[in-house]
Amino acid sequence: MRRLQELLGTSSTDALSSTSDIWLLGKCYKLSPEESSGGTDHGNGSAAFLEDFSSRIWITYRKGFDAIGDSKFTSDVRWGCMIRSSQMLVAQALLFHHLGRSWRKPSQKPHDSKYIEILHLFGDSEACAFSIHNLLEAGKAYGLAAREWVGPYAMCRTWETITRAKREQADLDKEKERLPMVVYVVSGDEDGERGGAPVVCIDVAARLCSDFTKGQISWAPMLLLVPLVLGLEKVNPRYIPLLWETFTFPQSLGILGGKPGASTYIVGVQDDKALYLDPHDVQLAVDIKRDNLDADTSSYHCSTVRNLPLDLIDPSLAIGFYCRDKDDFEDFCSRASKLEDKSNGAPLFTVAQTTRSAISIQHQDALVDGLGGAGNSGMDDTFSDCGAHSGDEEWQIL
Repeated sequence: MRRLQELLGTSSTDALSSTSDIWLLGKCYKLSPEESSGGTDHGNGSAAFLEDFSSRIWITYRKGFDAIGDSKFTSDVRWGCMIRSSQMLVAQALLFHHLGRSWRKPSQKPHDSKYIEILHLFGDSEACAFSIHNLLEAGKAYGLAAREWVGPYAMCRTWETITRAKREQADLDKEKERLPMVVYVVSGDEDGERGGAPVVCIDVAARLCSDFTKGQISWAPMLLLVPLVLGLEKVNPRYIPLLWETFTFPQSLGILGGKPGASTYIVGVQDDKALYLDPHDVQLAVDIKRDNLDADTSSYHCSTVRNLPLDLIDPSLAIGFYCRDKDDFEDFCSRASKLEDKSNGAPLFTVAQTTRSAISIQHQDALVDGLGGAGNSGMDDTFSDCGAHSGDEEWQIL
């Protein structure tokens, strides 16, 4: 356990600055010197931040659950951290979808029924839609298996697979649970590990929404997952300011990341630190029934803010975003385009209207990489021709 703490970084809130702003999943908390010296709580400072942080759903290693498949594994200790981190990210998307970004865990019971239903989805049995049992089954094609560690790309594709399967089951049986949103895995190429920056293609997003709603309405809530590889052994420093800024997006769901071999769920940033929820605590399995509004949910929340220097996170990671509707998606595209403009030719990801422009963007990214970096100003005009630098008024979502 001591070795694990060394891997994960500081676990004390004392390491946080008492004055610098904190961004937590799209919300800014402004701290003040008066707070740190015992002054008045300003409402938007550390107390409000801690209330928000501790309201995020925390999913960790569990022990004592039903055996996984035909195996004898009744715990995911030492190997399930990436799966648990991804469950946390999707759980936040569901919280935002059903209860809104301003929801906070109440101190009194009964709990909100939607909150309990969300926790039930991530229970540790095959009966729970997004349990570790069902994720391992859905991710077999991507290398998911008990006692095996997987990367963010495989995890994102697993979520794409399981949500599609659950939707098909729900079409046949209305009692079956499904994710109430489109899952769009934004990848630069077929394996997510090579090539240029991933491209959010507006036409693809529209098609996914149409498929999701069976053409009945033009748009649907959307979970975007963007797997990235931002360096070899460590993140290239040019990407760190861009990663930091994604937490200012109102659509932010944070990052699946951490140090090599120790995945975490990064939910915020302050100065040069990443703030995260740690899945490595070991807890007993609990069974949250869908109709038990008086359930003890304390093991799904954490008030300890752990932090890690941003330049030490694993370069293989995935960023998540939740867009509630078409307007929210358009706002996301606008912010992503502006972030690309700040990237000096080396964006985290880009936005394009069509697949043709997406292919062109990937080709230009490959040329930039081949020319030795992000600072090649000769690529700017070509990028503009692809449509990825279009202004707000030029986005066209049909």
